Amino acid sequence: MDAARGTDPARGSDPAITLTGVTKRYGAQAALNGLTFEAARGEMFGLIGPDGAGKTTAIRLICGLLHADAGSLRVAGLDPVKDHRALTHKVGYLSQRFSLYGDLTIDENIAFFAEIHGVTDYVARRNHLLEMTQLTRFRDRLADRLSGGMKQKLALACTLVHQPEVVLLDEPTTGVDPVSRREFWKLLSTFLDSGITILMTTPYLDEAERCHRVALVHDGKTLALDTPARLRTSLPGIWLEAFPGDARFVRERVRAAGHPHVEVFGERLHVWLPDAANDAAAQQALAALIARAGVPAFEARVITPSLEDVFIARLAEIESAAPAGAVA
Repeated sequence: MDAARGTDPARGSDPAITLTGVTKRYGAQAALNGLTFEAARGEMFGLIGPDGAGKTTAIRLICGLLHADAGSLRVAGLDPVKDHRALTHKVGYLSQRFSLYGDLTIDENIAFFAEIHGVTDYVARRNHLLEMTQLTRFRDRLADRLSGGMKQKLALACTLVHQPEVVLLDEPTTGVDPVSRREFWKLLSTFLDSGITILMTTPYLDEAERCHRVALVHDGKTLALDTPARLRTSLPGIWLEAFPGDARFVRERVRAAGHPHVEVFGERLHVWLPDAANDAAAQQALAALIARAGVPAFEARVITPSLEDVFIARLAEIESAAPAGAVA
């Protein structure tokens, strides 16, 4: 197992988080539409989807900040709304935006969050968190004067100071530089090893690969749920990757020739051939497709699809199955 994933989750125990048929509406708009998943204790679970998929709404429901219109939720064995006061001691929440106090120092921010959670003997815990996040030598610096990566480390320390059982991270590394992202993931790995449950949302599918399991979410519904490895091998057929020169031009010609399963990733082209039984059949099918599209010949190699490939393919399946004129 990848070191960033921590220990194996406790699948035999009661789930840390359970959502069953959860619906949440804002007027006529359904942000969640029957969302269902479970996160095991000790697991890093990812909610993956584009903006507007319902990820942040799900996080707020889990925190008890919103009421569901239908369905049921249990978090750490509690009802997030009815048992909200008790739940605040078991859950830590790191929001998308930096929400700490810029005119307080690192030390003062951690102390403040410890005290609002009723933790009085927090000095040793604060020192431990500062050491782990490498913020000790900056402890007297105002939060407003920290870099983006340091702000996220401070936010994580404040989230963990009361030693929650469940930690909710809503796109924690958005806007953070690559080096700070790697450091943040190392921290999450360390804390995961202590037995906490982490549920996170992220737009970065390379980060989703680090989770034990992920739920692919679209329009408030679960498209698929499994380990990243099993999701990447869940679709039939063969995937090919090529560098055909003008990838966007080739994509449009191939689609115009009647093959919708082709996507551009920078200079790369990914082609899904769902009916291909083996590598040789895939290469033959690609050659026929190139001829039909009228584009210059190019070579391609067989690949295992990425989570992004799988997500796009699942969306395409839904759209192709939708009745004519239906809104996705």
